[in-house]
Amino acid sequence: MSAKDCLCTTMSAKDCGHHDDEEQLPKRITVAIVGVFVVVGIVIFLVWAILHPDKPRFILQDVTIYAFNLTAPNMLTSTMQITLSSRNPNNRIGIYYRKLDIFSSYHNQQITLPTLVPRTYQGHLDVTVWSPFLCGNAVPVAPFLEKG
Repeated sequence: MSAKDCLCTTMSAKDCGHHDDEEQLPKRITVAIVGVFVVVGIVIFLVWAILHPDKPRFILQDVTIYAFNLTAPNMLTSTMQITLSSRNPNNRIGIYYRKLDIFSSYHNQQITLPTLVPRTYQGHLDVTVWSPFLCGNAVPVAPFLEKG
């Protein structure tokens, strides 16, 4: 065996040890990201399982129409009072209504202005009742609505 063969064998077998760290860094980052997602998922599941939130249920109880006039050309004037109730079905969660607008529509076209319901906190298993007036003065409507 010559000196040249020995040198090549020695050089190719030499390892500096830095390449293992560079290869493990992306794996560690991936494992950390997956771990964070798993922990967040478990926390969300536990909150949902403990609180088990349900949507509030709204019921339109009464509508009193005071004015409903269609004038030419395609203008609708309406005044009505509605009675709307909301029930919170949750045992452990209260609902705070910060902004709740109510309006009337006919054939998917809005015919009254939005009426803002007062801010309200609805406790556990509570029922809240609102009775706002809905008004629309000379609201332009689509021509097909006057034939209905």
